Amino acid sequence: MGDNESYEGLLPDDGEGKVAADQTVPDVQQEIQTLKQERDSLYDRLLRKQAEFENYKKRMDREKAEFAQFASFDLMRELLNALDSVELALRNAALEGKGSEDMRCGFELSHKQLQDTLARFGLKPVEAKGKKFDPNFHQAVSTQATNEVEENTVIEELRKGYVLHGRLLRPAMVSVAVKA
Repeated sequence: MGDNESYEGLLPDDGEGKVAADQTVPDVQQEIQTLKQERDSLYDRLLRKQAEFENYKKRMDREKAEFAQFASFDLMRELLNALDSVELALRNAALEGKGSEDMRCGFELSHKQLQDTLARFGLKPVEAKGKKFDPNFHQAVSTQATNEVEENTVIEELRKGYVLHGRLLRPAMVSVAVKA
């Protein structure tokens, strides 16, 4: 086997099917090696770009889901005002006595329906009364000196707090116990 026979399809052609005399076998091997390195480099870049694109798609899907989940954040905050009004009406109806029993039942039904609807969309009340004061979920608006409960315990909830899908929507306004 001659030197040129093993590289026949790889050597540059002068147009008449003859191998160019100015290129030697080591030059051809060097060019092959260079082309292989370039191919490997391009293949590696392709794999990286594909991985980047997959990560981008996953990130976009996650952000889209999060946006949909918290898009109702402002709406829920506004609806809490209506819920507060219904709760206030319930308390006032309870103070009125026997004559307003029908009105109180109507408010209770409306209150329950509104709470259930908001809960289906991820709204949950913050536990406050009797719990240890947590500044992440409670807003202390007053303190009361007492020896009946442990210090820094919420003794009264003045306004309910809520979380939406685990994120604080509104802190509970509370009164906290201090040592007497």
